[in-house]
Amino acid sequence: MSSPVDLTNAVWRKSSRSGANGDCVEVADMGDVVAVRDSKDPDGPKLLFARNTWSDFVAGLKADL
Repeated sequence: MSSPVDLTNAVWRKSSRSGANGDCVEVADMGDVVAVRDSKDPDGPKLLFARNTWSDFVAGLKADL
């Protein structure tokens, strides 16, 4: 079993395409893991993705633009 990812010092960023209404997600690059959270609930739950899974997801989004 792997140890939990420490997000204490995570640097969260929003997409440059995010609107001003605050309805967006934020991501934090944690090395082998990418963390994702709701910008309206920064203390709420976070989703963790393996870097390669996140990269595949983003590439799929870009391919559909």
